[in-house]
This record gives sequence, structure tokens and C-alpha cells, in this order.
Amino acid sequence: MQLPATPYEERLTAPRSWWLVSFLVGLALALVFLPFGTLPMLGALVGGTAVSAVVASAYGSLRIRVVNGFLIAGEAKVPVSALGEAEVLDAEEARAWRTYKADTRAFLLLRAYIPKALKVEVTDPADPTPYLYLSTREPERLAEALKTAREAAAQQGS
Repeated sequence: MQLPATPYEERLTAPRSWWLVSFLVGLALALVFLPFGTLPMLGALVGGTAVSAVVASAYGSLRIRVVNGFLIAGEAKVPVSALGEAEVLDAEEARAWRTYKADTRAFLLLRAYIPKALKVEVTDPADPTPYLYLSTREPERLAEALKTAREAAAQQGS
């Protein structure tokens, strides 16, 4: 059986409301430049909107992928063989693991605008990271992709 090249891929994009906020930042900057004339005001509107949109886009451009035996989440690249069980967290439990249950050694890829998450145990004894906390809109699908990738890696290893 041939597994797909990318069993899971998700982009953590910024919510739509952030684009409205980007425009409002540009509008506020335009009001600041209004006393200097129409051209500076329009430049501030366009420039302020563009800069704040780039910031929103950069913050929301993280990807989570399971590909070729690796979990790639933001800048982290972890082989699935070093991962244990995955626990799907609902909004309430995810908030708890982001706050008072959090371990300072854990890898947190969190976005406050995504309420659900996946907590994945790290089983590699050489790695001090106890778990990965990943904000995701589809935690069940990510958990299934990790399970499938771990099983495929175990079959190839034996």
C-alpha cells in the first residue's frame, strides 16, 4: 500500500478580522497625516494598511505538515518515530495546557485565535522536550496522520 506524499498539511492563517484591523491601522495613520495634505494622507493610508497586512500575514503563515516520516510544525522538524501518543484537546483543555498545565520545556506552536489543539508526547530520551502543543483547526485529522506515519515508519524499520 502506497501512502500519500503529504498525509496532512495545514496553514495557520490569520482570521479575517485581522485584515479589517489592518485597514483600520492604515485609516488611523491616514488621520494622523491629514493635516499634511491629501497626498501624505493617502500614502499613510496605503502604507499603514500594507505594513500591518504584512505583519498579520507573516504571523499567520505557519504550516503544520506530516511528510516523509517527519512532523514539521513551524520551525520544528521532528521524526514521527520520536513521537508518542497524540491527545486531541478541545477548547477548554487546550486553554488549560496553554496556561497553568503548561511545561516550560514543551514546544508550543500556539495561535490564540485557534481554540483546539493537539498535544503530542515526545518519546525520544535524548530530547528534553516533554511534548509538542500544536494549535490546529483539525486535531483529529492531524492525530490520525501522525498515527499513520508512525505505523509506516515502524513497518519500514522492521
